[in-house]
Amino acid sequence: MLSQLLRSTSGRVKAASLAAVTLFAPVASQAATPAPYSLPWQLRPTAAINVVRSDTALALSQPVEGGQGVTVASMLLASYKVTPQFAPFVRLGAVHNDPASGPSASSFVNPALGGTYALALNDSLRLALFLGLTLPVGMSGGNEPDAAVAAATRSGVMARSAMDNAMFAVNDFTVFPGVGLSYTASGFTAQVEATVLQLTRVRGEAVQPDRSRTNFTSGLHLGYFVLPVMSLGGEVRYQRWLSTPASVTSPELRDNLTVAVGPRFHIKLKDGPTLRPGLAYAFALDAPMSKLKYSIVQLDIPVAF
Repeated sequence: MLSQLLRSTSGRVKAASLAAVTLFAPVASQAATPAPYSLPWQLRPTAAINVVRSDTALALSQPVEGGQGVTVASMLLASYKVTPQFAPFVRLGAVHNDPASGPSASSFVNPALGGTYALALNDSLRLALFLGLTLPVGMSGGNEPDAAVAAATRSGVMARSAMDNAMFAVNDFTVFPGVGLSYTASGFTAQVEATVLQLTRVRGEAVQPDRSRTNFTSGLHLGYFVLPVMSLGGEVRYQRWLSTPASVTSPELRDNLTVAVGPRFHIKLKDGPTLRPGLAYAFALDAPMSKLKYSIVQLDIPVAF
């Protein structure tokens, strides 16, 4: 009798324990799910990821009264996560420029190589350390550049809100370390970033007097998921020359301040990659871009595997 009672009691205890595990397991699983991350427009992600990303900016400007220039600057990036924290990348770029006056031209710019090392500081904070460099093989470099092609290369700087200067500095070997910090919680993302670019001339001494230049870029991104499949994101970007190259002939040419805002969609394909297409509108808050009446539309299509 006693042994039967003990076996019955033991069975009820095991059943109750199993029920408790079943009851609380979904809660633990939900707690372990990371908060959704609003991917920035031109700041770098704070995670090591496998991704192919097509990013194109269409920039309209008015350098002369009654005239309009059109620049299309496209970037293609591929990144592969070799460890949970580290992902190297390669990035290629091309520009087509149809100026308000003068001939149209296209240019392939410097490729960029580098990597991101990302750390999860806690459930909400992520730190990303970045190091990149460019190879000075872009078109329109050297002592005798084609004028139209060189103008196309230069036009890409402002089309990209002066945030990708290393790729358009076709006479320079550039090293650019950076750091980013993001906070995600309850559908909200806040991210800050800073990058220093050290440019060293390796060709084109007849047309580029500066042997060395130092540039700085930074940004703040804010995003919020209004739906599980859609976020709204905006960011402020700031670029400044820390040195004074020959091209900085007036105070307004030393820096640029731009803003971008737009929606992004987050689509997980069944047993496949995640698509995060987005469309943003960017404009300038100060000269020289504001004087030239820049208006920029950016189509960004990252495919994460």
